Amino acid sequence: MSSQNRYKGRCFCGAVELTLVGQPIAMGYCHCESCRHWSASPINAFTLWNPDAIQITRGLDNIGTYNKTHQSFRKWCKTCGGHIFSEHPEWKFIDIFAATIPDFPFQPGIHVHYQESVLRIKDGLPKMRDFPKEMGGSGITVAE
Repeated sequence: MSSQNRYKGRCFCGAVELTLVGQPIAMGYCHCESCRHWSASPINAFTLWNPDAIQITRGLDNIGTYNKTHQSFRKWCKTCGGHIFSEHPEWKFIDIFAATIPDFPFQPGIHVHYQESVLRIKDGLPKMRDFPKEMGGSGITVAE
């Protein structure tokens, strides 16, 4: 790993730790039903990273995996149950949940799956019906 910006992340109890280097591909909020149910909240804050930017530094054998669909392999700590990240092999990036990287300067740029929102947010950011076209979505925006 290079001398670029480094950020430390961890699960709820600290049994799993990771280091992130550089900057994410994108940051934002997901409103899809799957993310809402997984995170037990009305919205999920995401940071998307290239897999090469991530290193698990502690507790690799303590990470559990669940995949409801082929698009998302959700990872959590087997000790505390804390959610850590999701691998998205189809898109070749990893979503490190923003809450797991406390010192990272989270600056969201987009809302995805806003049509499924249960919590309307008026922050001036683009609201995508699903995903941007570059990710296989419609690219259609919806009103705040």
